[in-house]
Amino acid sequence: MENQYIIKGGTPLRGEVTISGAKNAALGILAAAIMTDETVLIDNLPNVRDINVLLSAIESIGATVNRIGPHEVEINGSTITDVTVDDDFIRKIRASYYLLGALLGKYNKAKVALPGGCDIGSRPMDQHLKGFRALGATVNMGFGMIDTHADVLTGNHIFMDVVSVGATINIMLAACMAEGKTVIENAAKEPHIVDVANFLNSMGANIKGAGTDKIRIRGVEKLHASEYSIIPDQIEAGTFMVAAAATKGDVLIKNVIPKHLEAISGKLTEIGATVEEFDDAVRVHCTERLHHTQVKTSPYPGFPTDMQPQIATLLALSDGTSTVTESIFENRFKYVDELMRMGANIKVEGNVAIIEGVGGLTGASISAPDLRAGAALVVAGLVSEGYTTVDSIQYIERGYECFEDKMTALGAYMDKIPVDDDRAIQKFKLKVG
Repeated sequence: MENQYIIKGGTPLRGEVTISGAKNAALGILAAAIMTDETVLIDNLPNVRDINVLLSAIESIGATVNRIGPHEVEINGSTITDVTVDDDFIRKIRASYYLLGALLGKYNKAKVALPGGCDIGSRPMDQHLKGFRALGATVNMGFGMIDTHADVLTGNHIFMDVVSVGATINIMLAACMAEGKTVIENAAKEPHIVDVANFLNSMGANIKGAGTDKIRIRGVEKLHASEYSIIPDQIEAGTFMVAAAATKGDVLIKNVIPKHLEAISGKLTEIGATVEEFDDAVRVHCTERLHHTQVKTSPYPGFPTDMQPQIATLLALSDGTSTVTESIFENRFKYVDELMRMGANIKVEGNVAIIEGVGGLTGASISAPDLRAGAALVVAGLVSEGYTTVDSIQYIERGYECFEDKMTALGAYMDKIPVDDDRAIQKFKLKVG
């Protein structure tokens, strides 16, 4: 049964919200956890669809997975019987490719189904495969699978042609038990790369320079048990920051690393919202209509592409003309048509959205085209006059844990109901009046 969100807009969000663990860090860390034959304990795991799919894939190759609680898992890779990952689930998520690096690094061979995920543009695997080949692996693609094997993996100097988060993590996984030294130049610098490197180091790997554009790895013979807590999710935090500003609310966003949010905080401050930073929290509040600005997405520490739909939604309500330039993914503007149905005034030319701020939006029946755009459309619903329904929310649930519960705890009128269930819609309307 498919579900949808129903939202009555117009209520400022107030209160506090606790941010879950970072999905993108967790996906790399779960794959890395199978690289030792000892038991690894991981906590602050977000309980979202992508994570659950990856855990079932890890189980499908024979690893022992013990869910201690919704945010805690024990993994033991000593029972792995198969290096072929090809179940129906795994094709649905992009991060399945981390199992290539992890299995190749541990067993010198791996065969994984080509990944899926959100359709936000082409995200080629060429940098991943270039890295594996540089370490001495043979890579073949065919029948929807990537098949890679090596007699022995040997460290090498690898220059990335483009900054790629996925390829940086994958090469790091493959190289951490390779013979000798590996250097990754032009590496991605995102916080979740640092988190995966810290986790591998906690298992005995020797990785230096994560978070800079040059990562140095000295191969070790084997990895050992570890207990590790995942960093908070920068994009979930950013989404709640934007929601607080859009609804002219006042929200304390807890369990965050403010440094990871600087690009987002900077833009919100620039357009007139108030952002206060604490040790592990940020407070966002706003009373006036916000101003226009220019946003250009770029790799960390720049403005994250995963926050682009959310900031565009906020700018659609801000005074004056703003531009949002998308420099990472070419299909990132698929939500614009939905926003325009709610009354936004946006023109897309190539990779630039030109946004004329409007005084308000009105509720509509809309559909989430992908994960982050879906979250942005929920924010649009929260500020719209009247009722909004958002369907295809399975995309949103790939990356946001208990999204509707966290929003309602802040005072939002929002619920999750079955699609086209008129009685549930009537019940919601009666409840919120």
